[in-house]
Amino acid sequence: MSADRLRVAVVDDERPAQQFLVDLLKARTGVEIVGTAASGDGAIVLIEATRPDLVLLDLKMPGLGGLEVIRHLPPATAPTVAIVTAFEESAVEAFALDAVDYLLKPVDPDRLDQTLARARARLLRPGVTASGRPASDATGMGRSRRYVERIPVRHRSEIFLVPVRHLTAIVADGELLHLTTLAGDKFTLNYRLHRLERQLDPRRFIRLARGTLVNLETVVKVGAMPGGTYTVTLSTGQQLAVSRIHSRILRDTLLRL
Repeated sequence: MSADRLRVAVVDDERPAQQFLVDLLKARTGVEIVGTAASGDGAIVLIEATRPDLVLLDLKMPGLGGLEVIRHLPPATAPTVAIVTAFEESAVEAFALDAVDYLLKPVDPDRLDQTLARARARLLRPGVTASGRPASDATGMGRSRRYVERIPVRHRSEIFLVPVRHLTAIVADGELLHLTTLAGDKFTLNYRLHRLERQLDPRRFIRLARGTLVNLETVVKVGAMPGGTYTVTLSTGQQLAVSRIHSRILRDTLLRL
């Protein structure tokens, strides 16, 4: 990125949606559109040829989708990516792959401005590649895997980016996940618990039961129950039951000096 211009590529297989984004970008100062593509394969060719600072990338495309494009790009030279889509089921994977933002179609101009600001902020961070990975991990040889730090959740027509460190508990209800935060906010996500668990740092989150994950940093009290089980009290006052199997795990990890 030059001192005053953010170089942006637009990838969308729907021509009207692609043109809509191009028109929005043209109306913004400090933005240079380096090219457009209508497929995942075309996106890779465009990115390798133009080396943009930011790619506005459609998630669902015939053939190679947005997530596959991100995985294909070498970490050392990959640009910052913002997902643009009408769908949200792959949002967590997108953030695990270091997407800087997640925009819902039709893109709101103010939200696009926020995305551009986030991209600029990431590019100005010292010691971090454009893709968001530490420079020491740019070759993919980092010592530890990366876990998602923000979870995108829909609320009406907006997407909120909930920091993982602000979560207290995640409780499954069928195909829905209910997320509770330290501030007492509640969000619902259409996602499978076991898939989300794989994206979270196991040193931070543990299971209390088949359908419950809890942030260890928010646990303030563990109460013994008849039959060798426990209840957990969080800093927000929320109480959660621990299953028999997970009570043994809790006893061997959290309750042992």
